[in-house]
Amino acid sequence: MADAALEGILETALYADDLDAIEAFYSGILGLEKIARGGNRHVFYRCGPGVLLIFNPAETMKPPEPGSLPVPPHGTTGDGHVCFRLSGDDIEAMARKLKAAGIAIEADFHWPNGGRSIYFRDPAGNSLECAEPRIWGL
Repeated sequence: MADAALEGILETALYADDLDAIEAFYSGILGLEKIARGGNRHVFYRCGPGVLLIFNPAETMKPPEPGSLPVPPHGTTGDGHVCFRLSGDDIEAMARKLKAAGIAIEADFHWPNGGRSIYFRDPAGNSLECAEPRIWGL
């Protein structure tokens, strides 16, 4: 039997207490397409071929209710990190968009092997990065 090979990341999760602020940021400022919102528990976004899940940790640490999806309790505290893939021109456009919205860019870095990253925070304090794929040789 052949070993199973991971093909990529289908979804990734961040955690935030204030989903209203998160929704305004990810939909309104970053322009991601919202897939669904589940009350004060979660909001999900389409991001290229993957999905960004944002959960309220106080809600996802609770055991599943009878009849609900059997997803194990999970959650974390503290700042998470996700990096969004963009072209060099789109990174510059995103930097202008963030500045216009009053979002501080914490770092603007050109990597030694080529490629640029910008770092900023969402309303929950998660560290977000926009980077060219070539920072990883892609």
